Amino acid sequence: MSFFDSLKQSLTGAAQSMNTELKKYRSKDLMQAIVASATLMAYADGEVTAAEKQKLLGYMRNSEQMSVFETDKVIEAFNQYVGRFDFDATIATGEVLQKLAAFKNKPEAQLIARVCLAIANADGQFDAAERKTMDKICQTLGLDSATVL
Repeated sequence: MSFFDSLKQSLTGAAQSMNTELKKYRSKDLMQAIVASATLMAYADGEVTAAEKQKLLGYMRNSEQMSVFETDKVIEAFNQYVGRFDFDATIATGEVLQKLAAFKNKPEAQLIARVCLAIANADGQFDAAERKTMDKICQTLGLDSATVL
């Protein structure tokens, strides 16, 4: 088996594991936390262009991880968080971190962090601003970002 086949098999296994966990913990609060943190990740560089919003919305619609939740509810939540960030990013960030704090040191915390990481890497880049945001998310969830990344 080649290196790439092995890597592909490993990534496929990780995605299946994440989907199984999401189904196990599926709840409105978990969906809200994931969507909120994904929106925070999208705004990591300070602004999200219309093209980036469409890309993230497309990810939310087509993601295997998010498919365990009702698509309409995910999109509705995403649009609400985008509106909050467009209005006032500082207040929206506080709201997101408060929502994430409810999952601090719970089994779902790892799951939220891994979905955020997948979203951060959706464009193939993981820049310094996204790293800083990921660190903030992990800290709020009671996780060591070194173990998540």
